[in-house]
Amino acid sequence: MAKLKTGRHTSALKEVRKAEKRTARNAAATSKIRTLAKKVEAAVKAKNKEEAQKALNVAFSQWDKASKTNVIHKNSANNQKARLAKLVASI
Repeated sequence: MAKLKTGRHTSALKEVRKAEKRTARNAAATSKIRTLAKKVEAAVKAKNKEEAQKALNVAFSQWDKASKTNVIHKNSANNQKARLAKLVASI
């Protein structure tokens, strides 16, 4: 990226850099919560209640952190948490 003199374009360039960093951070958080949800589902499928409960606690924590930082909407996080809790309770 070419260095410009200070002017009206520099702020736009900085916003682009910030957006790239935020996108990477959000993608990482989204990937993490999806992976944790899959771990809970796998434990439920294996009928391992203790393992499912541990995975559920970790998943809940990550869903809450993601919703707190606006990576995902809070209602979306709550819906996913309820869905996973229902799965674990069904064992």
